Amino acid sequence: MKLPKPALWLAVAGLCLVAFLCLAFPMYVIRPFRAQGATELAWALMVRRWGPALAILCAAISLVAVVSLWRNAAGRAGRAGAIVLVVLTVAFATLSQVNVYELMFHPMPNAGFVAADKAPVDADDMVLTVSIAGEQRAFPIRTMGYHHIVNDRVGGVAIVATY
Repeated sequence: MKLPKPALWLAVAGLCLVAFLCLAFPMYVIRPFRAQGATELAWALMVRRWGPALAILCAAISLVAVVSLWRNAAGRAGRAGAIVLVVLTVAFATLSQVNVYELMFHPMPNAGFVAADKAPVDADDMVLTVSIAGEQRAFPIRTMGYHHIVNDRVGGVAIVATY
C-alpha cells in the first residue's frame, strides 16, 4: 500500500514526535523536586521501559519512509526536510537508550560531614535525620534529591541513607 505524499510526510513527522516523547516524557515526569501522581508516574515508568524499543522502531520506519519521500521530494527543500526529520528521529531514538537517571542521580562518593552549627543549611531547609546510639546525622533533602544515596556510619552502624 502506497501512502499519498502528504500522508507520508505526516507519518514521518508523527514518528519523529513519538520518538521525541519516548525520550522527553519520562524525563519530564521523573525529575527532582517535582511531585508526581501515581498514574503519571506509572505511565512515565512504562514509557521509560518500552520507549527505547518504540523509538528504535520509529527510527527504522522513518528511514524506510524517507527513502520514498527522497525519491518523490520536489527539489532540495523537500529532500532537506526529509533528512531533518529522519535525523531528529534517529537522534531521539539514540538518546532514549541512555538512562539519564543514572547520570543525574549518582551516589555521593565522599560525603563530607560538618558540625550542625557550621553546616550550610538554611533554617527552612528540610533534612533527613538518623540517630543511632546517641550519634546523629542530618542529610539535606536539597542534596539528597540529586544523589539519593549516601553511605555512612552512624553510632558504629553502617547505613545507607536514601531519598
